[in-house]
Amino acid sequence: MIGIFGGTFDPVHFGHLRSALELKALFELDHVRLIPCMPSHRSQTKASANQRLDMLELAVGNQHDLIIDAQELERGGYSYTFDTLTSLRHNHTQTLLLFIGSDAFNHLTTWYRWQEIFDLAHVVVITRPDTVLNSLSDFFKKRLIHDKKILKKYSAGGLFFQEITQLAISATAIRGMIAAGCSPRFLLPDAVIDYITQHQLYKE
Repeated sequence: MIGIFGGTFDPVHFGHLRSALELKALFELDHVRLIPCMPSHRSQTKASANQRLDMLELAVGNQHDLIIDAQELERGGYSYTFDTLTSLRHNHTQTLLLFIGSDAFNHLTTWYRWQEIFDLAHVVVITRPDTVLNSLSDFFKKRLIHDKKILKKYSAGGLFFQEITQLAISATAIRGMIAAGCSPRFLLPDAVIDYITQHQLYKE
């Protein structure tokens, strides 16, 4: 199975990286694909597409468990998860697990062709103890799986909730710290911090 972990990564930080590695272990995945995106429901990123990709490459380095997939940036325009999963399904025979946060799941029904996403992958919602989720509609209840081992038996269509150890690190907070002249050290890799400094990113 392959994990799909998308985000703006503006900038990438240890919360992203730690979550991706923990999910790989929990679901015994071949690897996790980190996909920098520009979703249609988000405002413009502060760093450019190339800068966000550069920072992600610096953060991952030679880590083979995590693979950077730049297809959404290369495609141009806004990113749609349905299109990305369709491309991955054409190129991979393994089962796909799409990881999304609880906030994103609460707005999943606003996504482009959201119902068809379940024809292409299982959806795994990342939760934590203080997560507040909307009530599940019948569409979701019919797809709910309580044992993650079952995910391996089917190529797509399942909905699973997984609690993980989430670090309280926010890209928004990191950008605010940098703008205020504070050091974000130990919140993201040193190589990424050096890149941010070199390119004067996130300065007001």
